[in-house]
Amino acid sequence: MHPPPVMTRMLLCAALLGGACQHALAETRLRVFVGAQQRPEVMQQVFARYMALHPGVVIEAETGGATSELQSRYLNMMLSARDSHLDVFLIDIVRPAQYAAAGWLEPLDRYLGAERDALIDSYLPAYRQSNVIDGKLVALPGFADAQFLYYRKDLLARHHIAPPTTWDELAAAAKKVMAAEANPKLQGISFQGKAVESAVCTFLLPYWSLGGELAPRGKLELDRAKVTAGLDMWLGLVRQGVAKKNIAEVATDDTRKEFQAGNALFAVNFGYAWNHFQSNPDTRVRDRVGVMPVPAMRGGVPAGCMGGWQWAVSAFSGNKAESVRLIRWLAGPEASKMLALKASNLPVFAHLYQDKDVLAANPFFGAALPAVLGARPRPVTSEYRAVSDALRINTSAVLAGAKSIPAAITDIEARFARVNH
Repeated sequence: MHPPPVMTRMLLCAALLGGACQHALAETRLRVFVGAQQRPEVMQQVFARYMALHPGVVIEAETGGATSELQSRYLNMMLSARDSHLDVFLIDIVRPAQYAAAGWLEPLDRYLGAERDALIDSYLPAYRQSNVIDGKLVALPGFADAQFLYYRKDLLARHHIAPPTTWDELAAAAKKVMAAEANPKLQGISFQGKAVESAVCTFLLPYWSLGGELAPRGKLELDRAKVTAGLDMWLGLVRQGVAKKNIAEVATDDTRKEFQAGNALFAVNFGYAWNHFQSNPDTRVRDRVGVMPVPAMRGGVPAGCMGGWQWAVSAFSGNKAESVRLIRWLAGPEASKMLALKASNLPVFAHLYQDKDVLAANPFFGAALPAVLGARPRPVTSEYRAVSDALRINTSAVLAGAKSIPAAITDIEARFARVNH
C-alpha cells in the first residue's frame, strides 16, 4: 500500500555530497510520519541533527493531515493493513491506548532495559505515565502542550481593560473593545467549533471548570446541568456577537491564522501558536500578544486541556531497534530544546522552562509550566475514538444551530452507553 497523493515525502540526508548520501542510504533508512501542522520544516532540522550524529542513518519523512483526525485516519489505514511502510510516527496524546489495544505499537520496554524507569521519571508528571498502557511503555513524549488564552495586550491596554479571568469578563471586554475599535474584521474570540479533536476540549473547558467529570465512577457519564451551562456559554458568545456565527467551521489552525492576522481579540489555542504569532512572515501581532490560562466559568475554577504528541514505533516496522534509538533521541532534551526554540513546542522536561535560550525565544514559557502541570487529560481509553466522536460532533452541531443542547446531550449519553457496554 502506498501513501495517498496528498502526503508529501521529503528525503532528508545529513550529508550534502552525493557519494556520502548514497553511502548513508546503503545503511539504515527510517520512514517517519509527522502531521502537516507540526512544523515539518522544523522537524526536518531535528531529523538532520540526528543524522549528523548518526551517519549510518537516513530519515525519510512523510507529512500529511492538517488535523489530528486526518493524521489518525491515515495511520489507521496503514496500520490496520499491517503495512510496514512506516517505522516511526508522531501521534496525539489521546491515541496510545487506542493504538496499543489494536496491536499497532511496538512496546519499548525490552529495548530500553534498565534505563526505562529513569527515562520515564525524567519527564513532567503528566507525561510519565501517559504512554504506559497495561504496564507497557508504548510511546515516548515528543513535546507537551496545553491550551492557553492568547489576547491582544495592546488593545486591552488601549481600552484600560485587565485580562479576563472568567468567560463573562471576556465577553464584556470583547464587546467594549469591538465597539470602540469599530473594525468589522475584529472578532471578540476565536475558538474551535469545527468537529475536530480540539472541539473535545471546547466541550470540556467549561464542563471541567464547573466540576464536571466524565468518568467519576469508572464509567462514562455526564452531568447534564454542567454540560448545558458550558454549551450555553459558548452559544452565548455567538449570540452576543463576540464569536462569529460560523464558529462551527473553525478548526485549530484556523484560530491561529485568524489571531495571527490581527482579526481576533482573544483566541483559545495550544502552545505552538506563539511561535507563529512572533515569527511567521505574515504575522500582524508580533510583540502584541499576551498569554494566560483559559478563563473559568462564573463560580468555577480554570481548567485547561492537556495536549501533547508522542513518538511511537510501528509494530510492523522492519527496523524496530534503530527506530527505538531514534525516538529515544527525539524524546530527549536536545530535540525538546530544538522544538522549543524553533516551533514554541512546550518541553516535556521541567528544566527547559527556565533555560535562558528557550525563554529568550518564548518569554511566556516562564509562566507556562503551571498551566502545563495543571492541564487535565482527556479520557484514557482504548475506545477514545467513540468518546471523541460523541463530544466533538455534538459540540459542533450545537454551535452550528443544527442540534439543540438537550438533543446533543441525549446523543452523547447514548454513545457513552454503547462504550460502557
